[in-house]
Amino acid sequence: MRMREPFEAYFDDFDKVNIYKSNNFFGGKSRFYHLKDSRDRIIELDLVTRSELPNGYVHSVLTPREPIEVGEEYYVYDEHCQKTPAVYSHITKTPKFASDYDFDGELGPVYSKEAVVFRLWAPTAHRIIVSLRQGSRSVSQELERKLNGVFEASIPGDWNEARYSFMIRCNGKWQESVDPYSFFGGINGKYSIVVDPSTLNLPDRIPLPPLESNTDAIIYEASVRDMTSANNIGVQHPSTFRGFTEESPTTCSRRTGFSYLKTLGVTHVQLLPVFDFGSVDESHPRLYYNWGYDPMHFRTLEGSYSLNPDRGAERVQEFAGLVHELHKAGLRVNLDLVFNHVYNKGEFALERLVPFYYFLMNQNGEFSNGSFCGNDIDTQPMMSRRYFVDTCRKIVELYDVDGFRFDLMGILDVNLMNEIAAECRRIKPGFMVYGEGWNMPSFVPPEIRATQENQAKMPDVGHFSDRFRDTIRGSNGDLGQKGFASGNIGAMSDVMNVMAASCNEHRYDSPEKAINYVECHDNHTLWDKNKVACHGEGSDLRDKRQVFASAVVLLSQGVPFLHAGQEFGRTKEGVGNTYNRGDNINQMDYHRRDRHSSIVRDTRRLIEIRKQHPSLRLRTAQEIANQVKFETISGQCLVYRTSKDADSLISFLNPTGSWFQYDIHELGHVLFDNGDSNQEYTSNLVIAPYSVVICQLGG
Repeated sequence: MRMREPFEAYFDDFDKVNIYKSNNFFGGKSRFYHLKDSRDRIIELDLVTRSELPNGYVHSVLTPREPIEVGEEYYVYDEHCQKTPAVYSHITKTPKFASDYDFDGELGPVYSKEAVVFRLWAPTAHRIIVSLRQGSRSVSQELERKLNGVFEASIPGDWNEARYSFMIRCNGKWQESVDPYSFFGGINGKYSIVVDPSTLNLPDRIPLPPLESNTDAIIYEASVRDMTSANNIGVQHPSTFRGFTEESPTTCSRRTGFSYLKTLGVTHVQLLPVFDFGSVDESHPRLYYNWGYDPMHFRTLEGSYSLNPDRGAERVQEFAGLVHELHKAGLRVNLDLVFNHVYNKGEFALERLVPFYYFLMNQNGEFSNGSFCGNDIDTQPMMSRRYFVDTCRKIVELYDVDGFRFDLMGILDVNLMNEIAAECRRIKPGFMVYGEGWNMPSFVPPEIRATQENQAKMPDVGHFSDRFRDTIRGSNGDLGQKGFASGNIGAMSDVMNVMAASCNEHRYDSPEKAINYVECHDNHTLWDKNKVACHGEGSDLRDKRQVFASAVVLLSQGVPFLHAGQEFGRTKEGVGNTYNRGDNINQMDYHRRDRHSSIVRDTRRLIEIRKQHPSLRLRTAQEIANQVKFETISGQCLVYRTSKDADSLISFLNPTGSWFQYDIHELGHVLFDNGDSNQEYTSNLVIAPYSVVICQLGG
């Protein structure tokens, strides 16, 4: 919000200066104003309007008698010779600014042994100076302003592994910044690093067959830190990129860390944020815990996950090694990207280069807060969109990842998401793009928000189905409210809709868009939710509820999503938001996994069944309409029929304490029965209380 100081001035257009003056500052008025630039030239200002604001300020709108030069440093003077910098504000959002300063060339550092070239886009900056330090050698040099708001400098010499930062003069003040275009950063984001690309020791690529349909994916959400933070699990480098895929005799015998992950049968591992976030001290990573939804750099990896956070190249090599090892095990890698807000707007590199440009704001200078973090990224301006699309492209090219999950995607816009999906799928067919399509109260016009309501405008973008979550699990807001998996048979019609990927109710126009889940890093775990919703039920029954919920996820049409530990009843001790609650509450508890091994066994079997049967992975809404049928037994037990070509299944989901029988009138092959009530081949099925039965027909 503007008007923090008694005298402020803003360029909101090329021919407009808005001046705000407190009534306590010379009565809030002046008989005249003028501009003065860095060359001591005077530009007269003509008054257009003046109005008294209810907050005790006087607002004056003036026009300069000469054209302003963006990037020049101007001060506004009043009749008392008081001055304030004329800040480049909403002018950065105007069509003329977009036209005059469009640049589609390469930005960032370009290394050679003869020189390093720095190139930044900063139209409103007045001056930029780069400072490099390599051992005892250091140099500072001013960047030259080029066309289209680009600044550039070439510094002779071999500067491999040199640390550098920029001093930027903009809006009347100097600020230091790292390079937002670099992939190599130092500890706690204090500097960027020049790297000779030929020295990077990156592993060979392991080609995996392209994903034919998103519905073939089974996503497992995990934290780099949580998977190996427990003590005595055989990992030498816990909570790091290296430790995530580390194996030893202990991890193999105890089935911990990566050795365990490989046994589950999932297809994709979705990692919580791995790019630089501000809420952990990288020099003392164990002092703080955070999931990482506090981005400070969109291209530099998080240093607390690195063995050497002051060596930017090593971070890149370590993470590339993580992806390589997962690919070698046949597992694909999706990354959780947080493009909707930043940890600290004032310290953010793009904001220091071009203030106001990269954040959503209205004409009054108020910033959008749909993320509830005090700032929302504006992905609509051309150079902003280009930055984020290029970032995604470069991440895919550098690390060979297989998908992106977007946090609070509804704050982004549909055009950005479509461009990202097209660019990533061009590089890597079968690349997954999906996110939280919640309709957040941001300044993005509702018709172009990347929300579930606009899913038809994003043909290759998936959405987390909160309708599926709330129907099967029960309300997040009311822990006592039951879902279908905890016994609410009154939700039966809704269950039929969400198990059909919500295509029949036209929430999604393709099952590839429905990300079905009952648990993720947010909110209470399913086990903790059921501890309240199913109060009084014994541990054995809670185990069955856990299997039941995961079975609905894995049998439903759409894209199944599991949270790490869901397969053994992960608990976070009843805490609903553990984003900064430490390792003790967030770590993977492999002792608990051993105690609940039956849930793991059943979940693994359900995963295998889904992978073996294409009728559970239909690819179009039309297929679902034709080949998925529902009925009930006495309105209490759901009967779910699926077919595709020669594959025909009938599944029974009974969340009640009653027994049921069902005659299928042919000999069926029982693939799964956690009620242990049927022979392997039978025509008369018995469905035990709180059980799931899956039977193959026609074979």
